[in-house]
Amino acid sequence: MNIETDFLIIGSGIAGLSLALKLAEHGQVIIITKKERAESNTNYAQGGIAAVFAPNDSFAIHIDDTLKAGAGLCDIAAVELLVKEGPARVNELVKWGTHFSKKKDEAQPIFDLGREGGHSRNRIVHARDLTGREVEQSLLAALKSHPNISVYEQHFAIDLITEHHLYLNRGSNPGSIHCWGAYVLNIPTNTVHTVLAQTTILATGGCGQVYLHTTNPKIATGDGIAMAYRAGAQIANLEFMQFHPTTLYHPEADSFLISEAVRGFGAVLKTQDGKPFMEQYHSMGSLAPRDVVAKAIDTELKKYGHDYVYLDATSLDATQVKHRFPNIYKNCLCYNIDITKQPIPVVPAAHYMCGGVVSDLRGRTDIQNLYTCGEVSCTGVHGANRLASNSLLEAVVFSHQIYVDITDSRSNREQATFPPVPAWNAEGTFNQEEWILIEHDKMEIQRLMWDYVGIVRSNLRLQRALRRVELIYREVENFYKKTTITEGLLELRNIVLLAKLIIKSAQYRKESRGLHFTTDYPNVDDKNWKHDTVLTNLNNKLTFVEK
Repeated sequence: MNIETDFLIIGSGIAGLSLALKLAEHGQVIIITKKERAESNTNYAQGGIAAVFAPNDSFAIHIDDTLKAGAGLCDIAAVELLVKEGPARVNELVKWGTHFSKKKDEAQPIFDLGREGGHSRNRIVHARDLTGREVEQSLLAALKSHPNISVYEQHFAIDLITEHHLYLNRGSNPGSIHCWGAYVLNIPTNTVHTVLAQTTILATGGCGQVYLHTTNPKIATGDGIAMAYRAGAQIANLEFMQFHPTTLYHPEADSFLISEAVRGFGAVLKTQDGKPFMEQYHSMGSLAPRDVVAKAIDTELKKYGHDYVYLDATSLDATQVKHRFPNIYKNCLCYNIDITKQPIPVVPAAHYMCGGVVSDLRGRTDIQNLYTCGEVSCTGVHGANRLASNSLLEAVVFSHQIYVDITDSRSNREQATFPPVPAWNAEGTFNQEEWILIEHDKMEIQRLMWDYVGIVRSNLRLQRALRRVELIYREVENFYKKTTITEGLLELRNIVLLAKLIIKSAQYRKESRGLHFTTDYPNVDDKNWKHDTVLTNLNNKLTFVEK
């Protein structure tokens, strides 16, 4: 079955939905999402959106905070664009119906601005501790009745359609590859559709499910990065996986996120004997950037052989804590933890991928007619470590840049004639017995990545991880080629590819910077490594691009 559209958006988080609302004024939009439309990393974001609104804040200060967190790898032009566009994009969300928390004691209600690690001012616009859900619901409500937007739930994008699928030479030069849409699996019917689009946008989110412990939902399997890599796009900085320092430690909590805003509100990290420890590691104490805090917790856990540290909010006003963090308070109560009376046991967990598909300041990749925005992309904003709450901001700012680029150039573009795209080859039978064995690989990959490619790495750990991951990669690819596809197989295929690319990127960078710390190269090396780690897939071979 062939479907044609003007714009194909793969992903239904804040980046994809906000862009869809704008592009729908210029043509037909199809949104592909493999679960329900509200299921995304956006929906799980507790903290908020960083933007300059406070009288004592400025663009220069926000820019400086972002550059410091990024450990020397941020693209300054991208950071300046992000910060200066921030207030306008937040106000745009308000226009679409997002209700952010306000200060009610002012003559003119203004945003109740929170503070998080790495920020030197209060600038976190939030909806208490459910900001992501509030933004997601407002965007869904805004697009619900739009006649030009179709949302395909329970649909999984398999691969981007390029010259490769037309059996043409796609070349090796930037711009020599073209994207004409994607092959998409209808999960309930297990049939594959060919979706042809004048413009395709990747907004698929992150890849936290590559790791055993993650704050990400089950859908965060790196699909967009994997598709773009297989298509030949440049990928950058995959060694910089951010581990959120504080997730609830409980066997049944499934890495429930304890927002950075709790520390911004005044909670303090302590060892199990009640001693604060962050002042030993950073002058900002418990409000240090995430890479510093996560590594410090990891060090303390190993020093004492403990499974968790405490985040202590018991000295704060109980009424205010309950009002500011109702969701966290309620969820912790489910595990018999009253955060106003008891310290919260916490551990780090994989949270946010700072690298991704390389794009310019207009969201353009090096594949023609393919854009990318949100966590799947690498815009240069985050460098080696993301500043808290810059993620939702990046999503709305750069999705808007895509809109600007498309509308600016639309009058000069000719409507493309789609080439004859072959239908998906559905040959093969599903071997349930073999799949049961292959499926176990997912847990092994996640455990390998957690044990060997986590907060602290080494040459030996990375070598051990790569040997096993490459073996699993070959097993999965072989199974994929001879069987009919399923959602589980597609996710496993993407997870093992992302694991391989993350390990390769970590091996390539021979220094410690930001989120990448290796015991074999424990220092920052600006002379040799103050640049992005860029790789691409040329002729089915992973190649690092020299900078």
